[in-house]
Amino acid sequence: MQVDSDEAIFIAQTQRKGNLEAGCLPITNMPNPSPSPQPRTYRTRMARAGLVAFRVAVKETDLMVLAQGDFSTEVRRWVIQERRQLETYIQQHPDFLTALSPWPPDPFAPPVVREMIEAGTAAGVGPMAAVAGAIAARVGRELAAVSREVIVENGGDIFLHLERPATVALYAGRSPLSHRVGLKITPDLRPTWGVCTSSGTVGPSLSFGRADAACVVAPDAALADACATALGNRVADASDIDEALKWIGAIPGVAGAVVIVGDRLGVWGRLELVPL
Repeated sequence: MQVDSDEAIFIAQTQRKGNLEAGCLPITNMPNPSPSPQPRTYRTRMARAGLVAFRVAVKETDLMVLAQGDFSTEVRRWVIQERRQLETYIQQHPDFLTALSPWPPDPFAPPVVREMIEAGTAAGVGPMAAVAGAIAARVGRELAAVSREVIVENGGDIFLHLERPATVALYAGRSPLSHRVGLKITPDLRPTWGVCTSSGTVGPSLSFGRADAACVVAPDAALADACATALGNRVADASDIDEALKWIGAIPGVAGAVVIVGDRLGVWGRLELVPL
């Protein structure tokens, strides 16, 4: 499918439990495991001319990648490396996994953990709220050294390194706006972006909010991920949209955000919405 001559990249909400994010660590290490994630059927609609799509799954980390070639061997190696560092840190600091508030800075933590801590602190949530975005970004940055364009999708959280504009469709469950509106992401200001979405109505996991979609765009995918979680937590119904967007607008580094509740949509920032 094409929108304004740009291939559309479709996304779905990450499954979350509070501000924890499932899908990175072995489920045996997670408290009160959630049901198995829903099939990621939206991936059949991900396409971009000139890029090769491939999937890499390591335990609960499940990436769909678009790049200029099949780098699945390299991506698998990078994912294993990031997971090993994160899992080792959690073994040494078990409370990190379940923290619902910002984690203290740790200059001795591995890079992926430090990025999660920084993102969670900026959004006022626990570091695991940034795990999918952080891993997508770290893999994406490695790929950008060998591919001019890169898209890494990790359960609805996306890292993009672009030379041309791309359209990201918003999936909002049963909302009449679901797959009817998209975000046009351009490389004009910078080539690298994170687009991450949280939901309180899609998937079996518990959320503190009821937004059908809370989407955040930022240069850093880890920050976008943590902020999407925090933004969604602030929306119990449509009347909360304005205040929630005002709150997200005060966070340094956030470029824009969209909240969908039923047939209501709110937007903040320098974002271009396009009909699909």
